[in-house]
Amino acid sequence: MGTSRVGAAEIRAGDEVVVPSFGGERAAELVRGAGAEPVFADIDPASFCLDPATAEAALSSRTTAVFPVALFGQTPDMAGLLQLAGRRGVQLIDPGAVDDPAVRVPGSARRRQIARYLNTRLTGVVTPPVRPGRAHLFTRYVVRVPGNGRPDRDAFRRALRARGIVAEVPVPTPAHRTTAFRQARLLPETERAAAESLALPLHEGMTRREVHRLVSACNALGGLVLEPAC
Repeated sequence: MGTSRVGAAEIRAGDEVVVPSFGGERAAELVRGAGAEPVFADIDPASFCLDPATAEAALSSRTTAVFPVALFGQTPDMAGLLQLAGRRGVQLIDPGAVDDPAVRVPGSARRRQIARYLNTRLTGVVTPPVRPGRAHLFTRYVVRVPGNGRPDRDAFRRALRARGIVAEVPVPTPAHRTTAFRQARLLPETERAAAESLALPLHEGMTRREVHRLVSACNALGGLVLEPAC
């Protein structure tokens, strides 16, 4: 049976590799391209990255590697994942093995400065926390618009657009719900992130006026936007 490489890891046809479903579609493609099968695990809700505990729960006798992904400029819990790899004897693939332009957007001091300002000024949304000892480059500024079983995030996005603010859904469909990789797995944090997350505009060239306009537009909505009655 031949072997292939994903990053520095050796993968054999028929192996299983644990990957995150949220933002992990490109990683899953690399795994399948090596002849192995991606197995999706849940994320840490604060970082949106693969959670070591749920990754461990997804291991089987066929698992040879765990493949975390860095999202939105936030690094995975590499210390926890390294401990998992050493304890269970599996390979840990470097998140940098994903050659995705969205991952390679450079961070900057100006971008991080704007993100810190937004974190202190935005209300009505859950701003992205920075885990102690872990870098966050804020290549995308992703907040959560908490829902109550309704598409509140989508209503919030439409209301922002009406105010001239273009926000994007960063991960419209988790990998485990796509046609190519569909798996019947219970991933509650992944589903919640897919329903609540929204990438607000943030770039190095934003003026102070643009930043203040973004804050005013978001805060004026109060977080939860009700749909008009039919």
